[in-house]
Amino acid sequence: MIAWLVGCNSSNSQPQPATSTQSTAVAAPVVPSQQPSAPSDSQFPTIVAFGDSLTAGRGVAHDESYPADLQRDLDARGYRYRVVNLGISGNTTKDGVLRIPEVLQYHPSVVIVAFGGNDGLRGLPIRDTEMNLSAIISAMQDAHAKVILGGITLPPNYGSDYIAKFNAIYVKESKAYNVPLLPFMLKDVYGVPGSMQDDGIHPTAQGCKQVAKNFLPLLLPMLHKPAHDHTAPHAH
Repeated sequence: MIAWLVGCNSSNSQPQPATSTQSTAVAAPVVPSQQPSAPSDSQFPTIVAFGDSLTAGRGVAHDESYPADLQRDLDARGYRYRVVNLGISGNTTKDGVLRIPEVLQYHPSVVIVAFGGNDGLRGLPIRDTEMNLSAIISAMQDAHAKVILGGITLPPNYGSDYIAKFNAIYVKESKAYNVPLLPFMLKDVYGVPGSMQDDGIHPTAQGCKQVAKNFLPLLLPMLHKPAHDHTAPHAH
């Protein structure tokens, strides 16, 4: 699958073939259009969507990002959880490690970890990406949060050896920490008419709905639905 990759934070970037869903830009991260409410603002357990531009919902309204769709999907199914979007465009796994305290202040029940694309597109050492993902996942598990890992891939021009090692990171981390893996976040989104923005990188509002649906089968087994009281908070 081929997309035209354009740097998310640079209007002068030249396109190049890509299969990844991430930005190559090195400019300052773009903060989501709305900041999540304070950790104490909800009586319900928290699900944190933690990642880069795919999580932040770059190019769509904040309430059209996949975490916002995930919130609506859970509400419609009778689950009482709060989904918090902690995605920042341009973030690498190293940025994710630095933001671990930000996630933990929400005392999350579940964390969806979706980093790595920017590492790969910048050709960062595989070992560094692997170590950073390990640090993120282990920190969440140490805080008694369940983890879901969201994966991506790289353009063919990065070389088969590097790509194979990069793809293997997600499988290795999933097995090492016994966490469910969504190998490609844009499954049934990439290449589907109306589901990708013109940059060929980020999903449209329609595509974000599908990304949320892609995560649901991994997420629902981790959650608890109240049998009778639909307003009472859940225990972690």
